Amino acid sequence: QVQLVESGGGLVQAGGTLRLSCATSGRMFSTYSMGWFRQAPGKEREFVAAISWTGGGIHYSDSVKGRFTISRDNAKNTAYLQMNSLKPEDTAVYYCSGRRFFDCSGSECYARAEYDYWGQGTQVTVVS
Repeated sequence: QVQLVESGGGLVQAGGTLRLSCATSGRMFSTYSMGWFRQAPGKEREFVAAISWTGGGIHYSDSVKGRFTISRDNAKNTAYLQMNSLKPEDTAVYYCSGRRFFDCSGSECYARAEYDYWGQGTQVTVVS
């Protein structure tokens, strides 16, 4: 069983930056593909970014491409989401997710149902 704990959310002005962290428990983090999703009030949870366990597959939604960067540090069992040039429409609860040995190389990375483990979420609020 893997536990995921997000941190780093907060209140920021438009154009600002935040870095979210997703710390994981258990072993074998390096074998987990990790994803970030977000959910705004009244909306469905949507895909933001994913990074495969092999490190070779990195994917972003069109809405964050060029502004957000997903990364991982296997030595620290942690995934990150660097968010730059934040916009008010980025306001949401951000969730990290994981799945072991998930060959996240294509559109399957975007599907919530593909991930087995989820964190509790961290709030990001961007004000103009």
